[in-house]
Amino acid sequence: MDDSTHAALAKRCKVMRRLIADHGPCPYKPHRRSPFEAVSRAIVYQQLSGKAAGTIYARVAALFDAKVVKDPKAVLARSDDELRGAGLSRNKTAALKDLARKTLDGVVPTRRACDTLDDEDLIDRLVAVRGVGRWTAEMFLMSTLARPDVLAVDDLGLRKGAGLAYGLAEAPSPKELLEIGEAWRPWRTTASWYLWRAADTRTP
Repeated sequence: MDDSTHAALAKRCKVMRRLIADHGPCPYKPHRRSPFEAVSRAIVYQQLSGKAAGTIYARVAALFDAKVVKDPKAVLARSDDELRGAGLSRNKTAALKDLARKTLDGVVPTRRACDTLDDEDLIDRLVAVRGVGRWTAEMFLMSTLARPDVLAVDDLGLRKGAGLAYGLAEAPSPKELLEIGEAWRPWRTTASWYLWRAADTRTP
């Protein structure tokens, strides 16, 4: 994120001004993954520790003689038994294949097509995929596309960070976080990074 974003956030919100001073510039940069590659990775990683998920993801990618899962046609060409043999659950196997079908059908857009869609349109398309909820779609917008004004109000880390940063007795509800976050528009993605840092480095 550029200096103007940090300056604007600091001017708009004294809490963000303090967090920026504490943690320095936000280094947020987008990954260069396609939507299919990014969301397939998210599906594999759901509800697993990073180490376990990384091992399973590597096994799935190895089915395609690759380091990443990036070809929806190749995924559909594999049997459920092959995918499950790599460590995927039944539900994740079904979700990965549904993602592949919806990518080939155009429901899940290409990286280039993402540029023509606003945030809510993209979220609507992604949550049409089995096993993909709004949080996963929002993480895609933030980490893969670097959309500047995304606030994942259901994220527990963000809510915890907001509670700590604002000195609240408890973490705010999603609705309360949305209200607090109005002060950060249109830089809520950057603000989110600082809330995650607050959650990581402070205790109640």
